[in-house]
Amino acid sequence: MAHPIGLAALTVLELSPPEMVSCAVDAGFDCVGLRLIPATPQEVQRPMVGDTPLVRETERRLKATGLRVLDIEIFRLRPDTVVADYEAALATGARFGATEALIAGNDPDEARLIVNFAAFCELAQQFGIGGNLEPMPWTDCKSFAQGVRIVTAAAHENGGILVDPIHFDRGGSSTSEISGVPRSRFRYMQLCDAPAERPTDVDGLLHQARAERLMPGDGGLDLAGILRALPADLPIGLEIPMETLAKTVPAVERARQMLVKTRRLLAKL
Repeated sequence: MAHPIGLAALTVLELSPPEMVSCAVDAGFDCVGLRLIPATPQEVQRPMVGDTPLVRETERRLKATGLRVLDIEIFRLRPDTVVADYEAALATGARFGATEALIAGNDPDEARLIVNFAAFCELAQQFGIGGNLEPMPWTDCKSFAQGVRIVTAAAHENGGILVDPIHFDRGGSSTSEISGVPRSRFRYMQLCDAPAERPTDVDGLLHQARAERLMPGDGGLDLAGILRALPADLPIGLEIPMETLAKTVPAVERARQMLVKTRRLLAKL
């Protein structure tokens, strides 16, 4: 069975969303992921929520190319988050045809995080969108096991757990943990590679994850093991920021190389 393969926003963050759509099409991807809400205040702040000119141009380019939107990001659940405040972003995602939303758990109170994740899923369901919690070792949802616990406790049918190999590995998780999770909890995954040696501090984790990952097959992560453990038709978003390489290699060429290496890896499974 074939994995649909999408181009994630962080991979080509130097591009505007309409440019991302064109890049994904030109590089041969099946779908694309769009960042509607910046991950950090330092990022370029693009008006991607509501009926803005940028939203209209993105929508126009999607329709012109026929490219599908896989996911939208990034929705952070913090102690002070009011889930209803995300309604406009979810409505915009639905306008693009997105089926998934990426969620970061930034709340040390796990009970409250469960409540807010459930509320997010309930709101997202109104737009035909699933909520996908992504464990990251520097957030308050640090590991795959913790993410599964939160998603299970929230008990919403459109709630999922998102596996990204770099976070999965750096969070100390193992492929044996995947088999005990119901198929319905996996809605899509992300893919990248990284050196086998783990960074020793948070700054190192953040830099590697946000700026310097590797293409599939170029690092030491157990990508084959993770892919074999997950459903064989699961959509994949290639999230591979490579800021050093981006200084000399244009986005579309990087994206093509990533796609070739991903298909080579999948063919070996």
